[in-house]
Amino acid sequence: MMFSSEELERYARHVVMHEVGGAGQQALARARVLVIGAGGLGAPVLLYLAAAGVGTLGIVDDDVVALSNLQRQVIHATADIGRPKVETAAEAIARLNPHVRVVRHAVRLDADNAAGLVAGYDLVLDGSDNFDTRYAVSDACFHARKPLIAGALGVFDAMLTTLRPFETDAKGRPNPTWRCLFPHKPPPGTIPSCAEAGVLGALAGIAGSMMALEAIREIVGFGTGLTGRLVHIDARDMRFVETLYDWDPDNPLNGEEAQARGAMAMAQE
Repeated sequence: MMFSSEELERYARHVVMHEVGGAGQQALARARVLVIGAGGLGAPVLLYLAAAGVGTLGIVDDDVVALSNLQRQVIHATADIGRPKVETAAEAIARLNPHVRVVRHAVRLDADNAAGLVAGYDLVLDGSDNFDTRYAVSDACFHARKPLIAGALGVFDAMLTTLRPFETDAKGRPNPTWRCLFPHKPPPGTIPSCAEAGVLGALAGIAGSMMALEAIREIVGFGTGLTGRLVHIDARDMRFVETLYDWDPDNPLNGEEAQARGAMAMAQE
């Protein structure tokens, strides 16, 4: 893949980096990344991945821009109120970097369409705001063998991790799934929504930017990834805490029973 002189100037600060260089920038240009949600987390994710030169960005969001979004969803503008977020996000990306191809998916991701949506991409970033979507995305990525970077926002806190449960760790054990980390959804009503509890706008920017950075590291291949590591951001006291988590042999995706069923099915074929 050859870059034009304009592209070489655009990405010059990446190309001169030993950890990225021309090969890394080409990897970014070849990458196909799906972003779930063009909201608080998705906005900085999309902007920074577009700026970095990711070749294809898919956006999944069925919502329209509301005035209350603009306190944190910086990819949209006041003039965009009432318009579909996939459209306004795509226009912002085009203004920032016309070399990025945007694929708009103006739908709500669920268990029925998740597999079809993730199939055409190399990497998925989940910036959704509900557990149903998170489980649907993580299950689909597991079955499609696609790495997933998952983020979530609270009132004063945020978290992110990377999931590669279709691979094994250094000891030969499966990597953990989302269901290893969160085996069950919280009971209805126990976690207030953003509209009910609020969220710091700048916190969404920090967490989303960290998700974008993790995506770049995954694509280019430098540093130590967040597989099995959950990073917590405490915005009240400005602290970052890491929690290590492991494979749960009882999880339904790659747990011991699931592996036994898979081995039996292969033996019968």
